[in-house]
Amino acid sequence: MTEHKVRIFIDGSEGTTGLRIHERFAKRDDIELIPIDPDRRKDAEERRKLINQSDITFLCLPDEAARESVSLIENDKVRVIDTSTAHRTSPDWAYGFPELSEEHRRRIREGGRVAVPGCHATGFISLAYPLVAEKILPADYPVSAFSLTGYSGGGKKMITQYEEKERAAELDSPREYALSQNHKHLKEMKEITGLSRKPLFSPIVADYYSGMVVSFPIYNEFLQKSSTPAELQRFFADYYEGENMIRVMPLGAEAQAGNMLAGNACSGWDGLRIYVTGNEERLVLSAQFDNLGKGASGAAIQCLNIMLGCEEEKGLNV
Repeated sequence: MTEHKVRIFIDGSEGTTGLRIHERFAKRDDIELIPIDPDRRKDAEERRKLINQSDITFLCLPDEAARESVSLIENDKVRVIDTSTAHRTSPDWAYGFPELSEEHRRRIREGGRVAVPGCHATGFISLAYPLVAEKILPADYPVSAFSLTGYSGGGKKMITQYEEKERAAELDSPREYALSQNHKHLKEMKEITGLSRKPLFSPIVADYYSGMVVSFPIYNEFLQKSSTPAELQRFFADYYEGENMIRVMPLGAEAQAGNMLAGNACSGWDGLRIYVTGNEERLVLSAQFDNLGKGASGAAIQCLNIMLGCEEEKGLNV
């Protein structure tokens, strides 16, 4: 780790992810944040100047704005951590999920361009990637998945919509969305895991601020290696052994919460829990975490820590 303070610019610091990243740096003495005048945060020339003054720039922007920011880089020493969808499947960018393999961690550590996974994708990939990589789940398995998320995942517009005093009655109820099967995370869910087709994916947003559960059911008989729930739990425990940000829960741990997995149970926490449930015929694999933590800003800061060579959990709530 370098002795001087690392100069950080957050491009898009007013968004939900940017604000959370900014908060996590408040107690760090190894970081110097480069501020931007709020009135100039959309000024391309001002952003160009600040990006090129930084050691590392976080992009917390819509996809097109993130691509524009990358085009503004003139200093080849500037490293980038992008939280948008823009670069997640680009071969020139490291995919910011270090627990998947040592190669993922190495590329984050050594690379100058890191793309942080999407929140839904984080949960799905934490479950599907190991199974495909170890040839337990066939790459052509017709995967389906569903996700329950808090409304903060929809950004400022959705947060305002949910928190208005006079709001539509349907916001009191969970709502399924992305009904066209064109959710923006599907591309990385397919390509990062090595699946041959995109999953059938049904996300649901509910009336709570943050946290999520991503699950996908599988038929044991179609696995390349038949596995009981206990065997799959052991598989995941072995795969993620030593990873402090991922906790594979003991078989039956869901009983402590009345045999339910709450979407908000990990709100404010930066790790991810994996549950294996079901029976010897039909199993459900679930990832429980915070969409603003391991699903966004927490993952971004973890990648930063790897790039800086310090402990991965620095500044995080684990």
